Amino acid sequence: MQKRIIGALLLSATTTISASPNYVNLDVITAKVSNTYSAVKAHNCKELPIITWGGDINTIYANGSALKTKNNSLIGQAGLCFELKRIDSFPLQLARYKSGKTPYLRGTMGMLALASDTIKNPALKPVIFHQLTWSAGGDALVVKSNIRKIKQLKNKTIALQAYGPHVDYLIKLLSDAGLTLSDVNIKWLPDLTGTENSPLEAMYENDIDAAFMTTPDALALTSGNKVGTGAEGSIKGAKILISTKSAPRIIADVYAVRADYYKANPIEVETLTRVLINAQSKVAKLLKVKGQEEEVLVKSAAKYLLDSELARDDLLGLYADAEHADLAQSQSFFQNKDDRRNAIRIYQEAALGLTKAGIITGKHKPKYANFDYSQFGKIEHNKKSIFDAKQVNSVVAKKKQQGSLDDAELFSFEVFFKPNQKTFTSNIYQTEFERVIDLATTYAGAVISVEGHSDVMGYLRRKQSGSSPNILNRIKQSARNLSLNRAQSVRDSIIDYAQSQHVSLDPNQFAIGGNGISQPKTGICGVDPCAPQTSEEWRSNMRVKFRLIQVETEADVFIPLNASGS
Repeated sequence: MQKRIIGALLLSATTTISASPNYVNLDVITAKVSNTYSAVKAHNCKELPIITWGGDINTIYANGSALKTKNNSLIGQAGLCFELKRIDSFPLQLARYKSGKTPYLRGTMGMLALASDTIKNPALKPVIFHQLTWSAGGDALVVKSNIRKIKQLKNKTIALQAYGPHVDYLIKLLSDAGLTLSDVNIKWLPDLTGTENSPLEAMYENDIDAAFMTTPDALALTSGNKVGTGAEGSIKGAKILISTKSAPRIIADVYAVRADYYKANPIEVETLTRVLINAQSKVAKLLKVKGQEEEVLVKSAAKYLLDSELARDDLLGLYADAEHADLAQSQSFFQNKDDRRNAIRIYQEAALGLTKAGIITGKHKPKYANFDYSQFGKIEHNKKSIFDAKQVNSVVAKKKQQGSLDDAELFSFEVFFKPNQKTFTSNIYQTEFERVIDLATTYAGAVISVEGHSDVMGYLRRKQSGSSPNILNRIKQSARNLSLNRAQSVRDSIIDYAQSQHVSLDPNQFAIGGNGISQPKTGICGVDPCAPQTSEEWRSNMRVKFRLIQVETEADVFIPLNASGS
């Protein structure tokens, strides 16, 4: 996680500075977006919105590091012309989109879902055609000291920007904890950062328990991603519960275009997509090589996104907080039905959460462009591990020894097995296997701890019969070995099942452990496990527990991208 304070201001058009946050009503904001629409204005250079985010650096480069397309730029050479306009307020984008000032929208899948009832006209229906990035560290959930796990958000009050990038994030986290939007109290704010009407400022209020915000704001409130001390603007006891470094497959930034415009100008939209994918590749190389072209891009992007050519470090921090979608990722996002984090699934998650809460009707769905990506270039799927397997197991083992594993746990669930069971097949455990696949693909930056537990009865019977301490210790060790083998077997079965579903999981993301009889469900009585009193209690000890562990502050767990060759 980049430790920096970005000077970007993502202000809405209706910001009001006040001593306390000025909360807003979603219905009021929506009502201000006119239901009428006009045809797209005829213009040689169409307006293309950008926002203050790392993915938009690629768009600026494609335009020639300028707001208006330069002839020698990637966009200019493709025969297109655009005027880039930074519009961080999504409602303002919607107004311009409907009025015909631009046929394009720039936001997240959640923003489009939230706005679906306001753009229900067939001519205005958004056609989602390009993914720029995933948020992979730039967004965070900050909580106060009374919250340690996602499920503890129930009945709590959460602050986040209205029509901002975090609605997707909130819905997915709640869903994975077995909650919905109706289980929490939401206070919507007009701004994302930089004003008194932002989530950061709301966290100072006594009635706010948690808030979604940009990572730089989160670092400020938590004394640099530790625990807030109360000094230098931090909030005592506040911490980052999870950032998109742990959950890099939730917030997808995309471009959409009006259906009527796409129908009339399919070549323009496809060409723009090809150019933006090409720009992503070129910018990644440019920022590594440095030089005059890189300097021009960074200065220009810093000026257009952060209002200062001098904000080089902040600009590069924005870029680093995003995972920039390449050609292979773009094809998978839009066309791979087996991709657990594809466009349709991401949108459906957000729309379903909003519909259940009565915020939208759920009737109006977007369309998706269907390009032949093979015409854009060579498609190479080169998935590399981001985890150091040795460090993953070491960190989890250390947390167990320190008794801090529970504090790092985001989600957990258990798989139960029968006596003497050694194999775990998908026909019996398909539901559980699907759950692990969903967690592993969504929270691809978190570690999954797989912990085996064993039956205690064999040990208790031998102790009751008077077996020696040496024999009892050997029984304990045997139970640990058996539970470790079962955890390994379950992990391997899940990976094999995922492969059969055309999903590739990273084995290094899993930490395997065997607890034997040391942590029975029935509890500890003195120094030994408590004896089960019923058949249900007996079977409860024969289990494998899965925990999703947040390790983003453990730098050694991750393999730097440049070291992995990507």
